[in-house]
Amino acid sequence: MSKVVISGSGVFTPKEVISNQELVKAFNEYADLQNKKFAKEIASGEREPIPYSSEEFIVKASGIENRHVMNKSGIIDPEIMYPIFNKRSDDELSLMAEMGVKAAKIALEKAGKDAKDIDCVIVAASNFERAYPAIAVEVQKALGVKGFAFDMNIACSSATFGLQMAADMIKSGSAKTVLMVNPEICSGHVEWRDRDCHFIFGDVGTAMVIEDSETADSSNQFEIIATKCVTEFSNNIRNNLGFLRRSYPNGMEDLRDMQFMQNGRKVFKDVVPMVSNLILEHLNDNNIKVSNLSRLWLHQANKSMNDMIGRKVLGRVPNEKEQPNILQEYANTSSAGSIVTFSQYSDDLEAGEIGIICSFGAGYSVGNVILKKL
Repeated sequence: MSKVVISGSGVFTPKEVISNQELVKAFNEYADLQNKKFAKEIASGEREPIPYSSEEFIVKASGIENRHVMNKSGIIDPEIMYPIFNKRSDDELSLMAEMGVKAAKIALEKAGKDAKDIDCVIVAASNFERAYPAIAVEVQKALGVKGFAFDMNIACSSATFGLQMAADMIKSGSAKTVLMVNPEICSGHVEWRDRDCHFIFGDVGTAMVIEDSETADSSNQFEIIATKCVTEFSNNIRNNLGFLRRSYPNGMEDLRDMQFMQNGRKVFKDVVPMVSNLILEHLNDNNIKVSNLSRLWLHQANKSMNDMIGRKVLGRVPNEKEQPNILQEYANTSSAGSIVTFSQYSDDLEAGEIGIICSFGAGYSVGNVILKKL
């Protein structure tokens, strides 16, 4: 059986950037407005005042310094505190499709492919701007790809689960070349008015070309040695946005749970051992020694979490080359984070070196992909 390889990857980075300083300024102005508005309730003890955020708090909690977004003006306006997008007609390319197409074109160029070479398009992301028609079919049409396309969502693990899906399709013969796209507009589902999570997310689009090695001719190829995905249900990361919401009594009045929500401490406690154990088991199942692991491209959610996972896997503190981070520039970009990290920190590996793309998030879900540089 021929090998399955990643032959090209692409990253679309939005131009607008929000620094921690700008974000904190906007949040604290919002807190002042709200605390003034509800001063009587706060004085009587009926309501808690909104505490200030700070740059020190954000960096300590996450390692994040900046984030790229599709719209900055609304997010840093204390009277708005969410991104503002112009409504597009049904005949216009959707925002997610636009991001996906831009990333896809970069990946296709690096792989030396064009639309006629692609059999399937997968759009794997944590949130979708509509239920149907599928964003993937829209991307397919925009690129001029034949064949078939579909959307899939397993939150922050969407990209790694998408890689497993692509690899399995190629092995089964249902496709020879798959384009996987991850347009993540995280700024649209984070609650910018919540101190505990207002700093976490940014926007980005990523894409990968996965194909049979017999058709691959790019200069930078990675063989997919093995994939492994696991899920375990948890409410510790949740978003209750959905079409049934309008049918619930008063369902459209309290909208907080329709945005990103998490119990960060429980997530940290549950996910770190889940991820590190899966990585070690997966390596063992494939007779790969930890000492032969050259690179960890981990999900970019929290630097402390990644550092602990790296220590548990390697048995020591990983250096920056072994476990690169992009949190400081991109923040958490959900499923796209590990793909951005791979795209930016993979060219330097030598032939035969082994690395792992691993993502983890709501579900709980963990996706692990073992790669070897060809």
